[in-house]
Amino acid sequence: MSLRLYFLRHGETTYSRTGGYCGDLDPELTEEGTQMAKAFADAYHSLPWAAVYASPMKRTIATAKPLCDALGMTMELHPGLKEIKYGEWEGKTLEFVKQHYADDYVRWLAEPAWNSPTGGETSVQIASRAMPVIAEIEEKYSTGNVLVVSHKATIRIILCSLLGIDLGRYRDRINALAASISMVKFGDYGPLLEVLGDRHYLPEHLLSLPGT
Repeated sequence: MSLRLYFLRHGETTYSRTGGYCGDLDPELTEEGTQMAKAFADAYHSLPWAAVYASPMKRTIATAKPLCDALGMTMELHPGLKEIKYGEWEGKTLEFVKQHYADDYVRWLAEPAWNSPTGGETSVQIASRAMPVIAEIEEKYSTGNVLVVSHKATIRIILCSLLGIDLGRYRDRINALAASISMVKFGDYGPLLEVLGDRHYLPEHLLSLPGT
């Protein structure tokens, strides 16, 4: 049996619904986001889980909690799994950022690996704190299923790092809608992406939400 890492993006928040910049901000899940977390637990509780790792933010903890409660497991919280820091853009709309931080926005859009939101983090910086968590999991668990509950940008950057995709293209190559699950299997030839952005377990009224 191989090690399988399941990457779950947290359920819906007001920011994931509207598209506002939210990294260091710590909103709760919406009512629909809580339903997403429960739906995930209902669908995946029968899988034999070796561990649950999560970002220490309210939205990720609340997403992991129904599964952990169902299994009687304790989630392991790791700051390295937190979302990108948006700096001065936190809580702002895209339109506001384009108007007030135009130069930084253009640079970040063109090459986010080395250019950050104003006062925020680059893709390289995110990878440098997130990938040691993945390495720790690989070292600790050679086989089994491990759940990693994190955030949109962070999950995409981790997947790019594992698959050898340019970190500057993480937004162009991979998506991670709210409550989507991606799975990477570690085999003889390294990481293999077997599932990307799946949300089939969600009921129809939650699938119809924007999911940004």
